[in-house]
Amino acid sequence: MAKNSGVIKQMLQEHFAGFWYLNCDRFPENYRDDIKETVEKTMSCGSRDIGYARYECFGCENSIPKFVCFTCKSRFCHRCGKKYTDDWADKQQEMIFDVPHRHMVFTIPKELRQLFYDDRKRLNELSKQVADVFQYHHDQRNKEKGLRSGVITVIHTFGRDLNFNPHIHALVTEGALDNENNWVHTGYIPYEYLRKSWQKVVLDLVKEWFPMDLKVRELIDDLYRRYPNGFYVNAEKKMKNAKQVAKYIGRYLARPAIAEYRIVEYDGRTVHYWYEDHRTGKRVEKKASVYKFLFELLQHIPPKHFRMVGRYGLYSRRSHRKAQQILSLHEFMRTKQITLLLQTKRKKKRYRERMIESFEQDPLKCPRCHQEMDLVGIWHKDYDWMFHYMEDIEKERCKRYGISKRQKAG
Repeated sequence: MAKNSGVIKQMLQEHFAGFWYLNCDRFPENYRDDIKETVEKTMSCGSRDIGYARYECFGCENSIPKFVCFTCKSRFCHRCGKKYTDDWADKQQEMIFDVPHRHMVFTIPKELRQLFYDDRKRLNELSKQVADVFQYHHDQRNKEKGLRSGVITVIHTFGRDLNFNPHIHALVTEGALDNENNWVHTGYIPYEYLRKSWQKVVLDLVKEWFPMDLKVRELIDDLYRRYPNGFYVNAEKKMKNAKQVAKYIGRYLARPAIAEYRIVEYDGRTVHYWYEDHRTGKRVEKKASVYKFLFELLQHIPPKHFRMVGRYGLYSRRSHRKAQQILSLHEFMRTKQITLLLQTKRKKKRYRERMIESFEQDPLKCPRCHQEMDLVGIWHKDYDWMFHYMEDIEKERCKRYGISKRQKAG
């Protein structure tokens, strides 16, 4: 079997029913229905079972119909996930400020990971704490200036080895706006401050979630002793081109935890895959039964409506538009480039445009006469026929001749 050929979808179609029957109780009860629904949508993606748009060429006799099948829009689907991620990265190019940023990763120690596995929504609360770490730092330095930086967070739950390892990627402006709307370069935030502040906000949240639990209190005290330097934060990457970082941190927003090219072989029972160890930089080979591999993948499916991306400070909805105008004006005054003030939004690429771009072939051209085909019908599994060209012709006829109802035969 060739690589990059829908191998994960094949595994699901062959084994998901049996896997779910034996292993569904290993997942948090509140999310089981969401996980099952996500996988079922993924398995039917791109088939006529979901729905389709039908095109025909009216200029040819015996035209061969073209069916454009609907996609599942699932976060777990490689095909739909790539489109979602690409669209998200394109959107960031419009909204990210043209200032230096730093890419940071805030991690959770292994002793606390089960808390977030059992209740994934706790990660959203934790995501906000990342922004608070930076705001505390600005307030400590100069509270009178009211410095506000921009923070975008993206939640990831897996490491390269597919284990449950929740962490938060943050894209942070290396600078802030003050009360007078002046841009102030804040420089590098001390590494020791980041680690210890992160440890404090995480453990304060845990204490808040379990206020009366003595075992939790003991665990918190133990974690302060075990990690005297704070929880690990990677804050070494300064990025002048923040758009590249947006693409990097967004690449697993809506995809399975492993890219299909990393699956070396699947024989129906065993999966052979590899990952690169981030500590040694060496390639590590792994083999696992298909059920074990499926569990490693499915444990990372987030619950429905789970918010993966957080925007805080200058990137929040309330502040972003005004901050963008101020920073564009500052940059214009520095460079005198009028284009900075006249930025236009990119249009979302449609199915036809993406297919032409990827395969240099128009999917809606008639293979015989090479004319553009006409849409003749849209069918959806939940709504049945949503459009059919014969219905439109009949409506026009009734309108023209003043016929209110179609007369019944006999």
